Amino acid sequence: MAKIKLTLACGSYDRTRALMDGTVRPEGVDLNYIPLGPSETFWRMLNNEEFDVSEMSLSSYTIMRSEGDDRFVALPVFPSRIFRHSCLYVFSGSGVQSPGDLKGKQIGVGDYQMTAAVWVRGFLQHDHQVRPESMSWIVGQPIREIKNPEGVRVETTEPGQSLDEMLEAGEIDALISVVLPRPFLAGSPRVRRIFPDHRKVELDYYRRTGIFPIMHTLVIRRRIYEADPWLAISLYKAFVKAKEHNFRRLYDTNALTASLPWLIDEIESLRRIFGDDIWDYSVKGSRPTLEALVAYLDEQGLSRRRMTVEELFAPNIREEFSRYMHAIGEEE
Repeated sequence: MAKIKLTLACGSYDRTRALMDGTVRPEGVDLNYIPLGPSETFWRMLNNEEFDVSEMSLSSYTIMRSEGDDRFVALPVFPSRIFRHSCLYVFSGSGVQSPGDLKGKQIGVGDYQMTAAVWVRGFLQHDHQVRPESMSWIVGQPIREIKNPEGVRVETTEPGQSLDEMLEAGEIDALISVVLPRPFLAGSPRVRRIFPDHRKVELDYYRRTGIFPIMHTLVIRRRIYEADPWLAISLYKAFVKAKEHNFRRLYDTNALTASLPWLIDEIESLRRIFGDDIWDYSVKGSRPTLEALVAYLDEQGLSRRRMTVEELFAPNIREEFSRYMHAIGEEE
């Protein structure tokens, strides 16, 4: 039986390297892995459906599904997870000393619906009682157009305007940015993080909530999934196996595979916090995070209806596949 040819667009991550170089091959699939950055991948998939399978913004996908757009089916594979307290920057002259000071301020963000911004607004509301409508929002050019939530003031930048430059100039008070703003990177005293000791804050957040924020998931075009549902299982098992392969590679004390002197100590420290499966690909293991995200999207007026976690993912993916692949990895 000939293998099914699939194109996959996904970032170049250590946890997917084994899929890129062919060390791990999905069963029954001739996979063409195209390493692309998230913004380009999302734009091309959302607007043109250029790939059979792709990495996808979890917030964009969930919003689409709530609107009845079911072109894609997600797998519980999460290529990007990162705490976002570190991505909230403020203008030093804004008078903002703590999150509560953001009320009444202007906040810049590249895309109002992007997953990172959803997480930031979520912890601002639930941990600091700062609601989205208590601030005004200046947004860049979105990946897809959305209807602005009721009661929230949202303005769009002019073409060519830089949110980084607006922050340094004091034209906005704060910025949610998934990349290091250029002024911050250059050491400008006019731009700083609102949480200087963000790792300590994020660790406390995780211990209190069980949330390790998910940014991206993996989607397959529904037409392809419905024609061959087994493809979802094959791809899921391959992504889990690639992740486990990478963990064993990183946890090699013979010769460090990443340029971090205390890499092994860092891994062991993280295992004490997260358990053995630090980068969990499962609904069960990620439920506090997933439940929080669908709640935040509903609270923030971004989803048309509150989605359930179960309806987001391919129904034929079972938790035992993840446990089985993890066990196989330990035996190898």
